[in-house]
Amino acid sequence: MTAESVEQSRWPMPPMDGYTVDDLFTLPDLPPHTELIDGTLVFVSPQRYFHFTAIDLLVNGLRRSLPPDLKVAREMTVVLDRRNGPEPDISVVKASAKTGPLQTHFKGEDVVLAIEVISPESESRDRYTKPHKYAAAGIRHFWLVEMAGPDCHPVVQVYELGQTSGTYALTGIHHDHIKVDVPCPIDIDLTAIEEL
Repeated sequence: MTAESVEQSRWPMPPMDGYTVDDLFTLPDLPPHTELIDGTLVFVSPQRYFHFTAIDLLVNGLRRSLPPDLKVAREMTVVLDRRNGPEPDISVVKASAKTGPLQTHFKGEDVVLAIEVISPESESRDRYTKPHKYAAAGIRHFWLVEMAGPDCHPVVQVYELGQTSGTYALTGIHHDHIKVDVPCPIDIDLTAIEEL
């Protein structure tokens, strides 16, 4: 790389106190699916086929299961506070939070379930950073999805927010089928990923 090419590809210098959600929505030319974590812009790398199909499988299953007062959104920014606007792979939100086709984000208080499908480049954020932030924002339910076994199928870890602890507690690990009663009755055949 020449000095000239480095000069042409300069990244913007972050503000002294970091970026805000206002910056996330107004900075020009940000790559798609840029997230804001602790005032830092996080760019995501291309996704694997497993990531894509696991999201599709869960979105389709959730849409069949959710009552009318809940909606499912895929890869939408969730504003947790001034310095945090992560983009869960899937969010289940209150239907009243949906404002129209030009909407770009949801507020944390409108999310009842956040789901992250682990990718190699984001594993630490998906396992530790983002669940901590979701819990601090009061999002009651969280699912963590990872690829497992020789057939690379999805395994879903289900967490619920403890009212007194303010942290997530594991309530189940689902390998072939996820059937839960909260935040509403949900029933999804995880082996159906093979058909996608």
